[in-house]
Amino acid sequence: MKLKTHTLGCKVNQYETEYLREGLASIGYSDAVDGEGADLCIVNTCTVTGEGDAKSRQVIRRMARENPAAKIVVMGCYATRAPEEVKLLPGVTEVLTDKRELPDLLGRFGVTDVPTGISGFGSRHRAYVKVQDGCLLRCSFCIIPHVRPDLASRPMQHVIDEVARLVDRGYREVVLTGIHLGHYGVDFNRLKPKSEWTRLAHLVEALANLPGDFRIRLSSIEATEVTRELMDVMAAHPEKVCPHLHISMQSGSDGVLRRMRRRWGAQRFVDRCAMLKERLDRPAITTDIIVGFPGETEEEFLETVEVSRAVGFSKIHIFPFSARRGTPAASFDDQLPKPLKQERVHRLAEVEAELRDEYFRSLEGMQLRVLVESKLDNGRYIGTACRYAPVEVEVPAELEGKFVDVVAGGLVDGKIQGVQ
Repeated sequence: MKLKTHTLGCKVNQYETEYLREGLASIGYSDAVDGEGADLCIVNTCTVTGEGDAKSRQVIRRMARENPAAKIVVMGCYATRAPEEVKLLPGVTEVLTDKRELPDLLGRFGVTDVPTGISGFGSRHRAYVKVQDGCLLRCSFCIIPHVRPDLASRPMQHVIDEVARLVDRGYREVVLTGIHLGHYGVDFNRLKPKSEWTRLAHLVEALANLPGDFRIRLSSIEATEVTRELMDVMAAHPEKVCPHLHISMQSGSDGVLRRMRRRWGAQRFVDRCAMLKERLDRPAITTDIIVGFPGETEEEFLETVEVSRAVGFSKIHIFPFSARRGTPAASFDDQLPKPLKQERVHRLAEVEAELRDEYFRSLEGMQLRVLVESKLDNGRYIGTACRYAPVEVEVPAELEGKFVDVVAGGLVDGKIQGVQ
């Protein structure tokens, strides 16, 4: 039996697809090679933007065209948001609207020993591990809480066992991910006294104490969840926990943040990042920023630029505002024209490049632990440092997928030159 999968969107989706692939492999499914028809196709969709919806539909139609005899199962946030729309697409035999039903889906296909996690992540050198699902926030621009509203944290022992398996299989970096990662444990804590609460810091601490040559990286987290407790764990385990946090800012303007229904102002965000820098040695701080939010003035955009400089981000994921039907922001007055949004994207991208190079240069002379990932055209290898910086190194082929310790040299074409 042959299987084809396609995943759009976030790290959580990638993990969930891998979970299904592994479960189906246990009953004889194998990945179809290029040009080979599949018996079963799984499409894991995204609905963060309208473009995500469109790409999801394109993939489903292509799967149906190329695999006319296949059953097509569609899951993911677009499937949850618009199941009736998805059912009408060619070849679709099932639409899964609730990710909590993944074990049941495997059972319907004949998997009797339903896994509690994964033990591999394809040919990648890093593995994503989903530890949490659901979001309680109601940011005015975001559709995700409408399609993944229920908080569900995985039992800590399941996560510990899964990470141990991945490390045993040779994965050197494990990325903890969730829909709202910083809310790990919140659902466990509702009926417990505060002294017995489980938090993300407790999970990271437990994983950092596992034996083996590996490191843990955290995916996106909110500023209010960068707690002293979490910073203490990161500082206590510098070899195991990457000194890098992706802290979602979205805007540096208090006016825009209020319209976005975010939970803090710009100064509080800056202060939390400053606290992180005081606790750790030159941590990498990356972020997401939406430009062109309804009503965003030139002054508010410049406030975002100013805050970005104050924090000193090493990378900014920049998104022009995309109105999502069903969210409050989609009906706000003062929607900005596309050319203005694109112009601000371009200007912020120039600032991002400047800040990135400035941060990378600040690492010169520092020892970095690099995960060697792939060979470049020049015969050298590219890898990712603990501080989420691309590093070019000259190493033998047998070190691909392993760690090397290098001293950060100069910057060439946006890549740090690693010196051994």
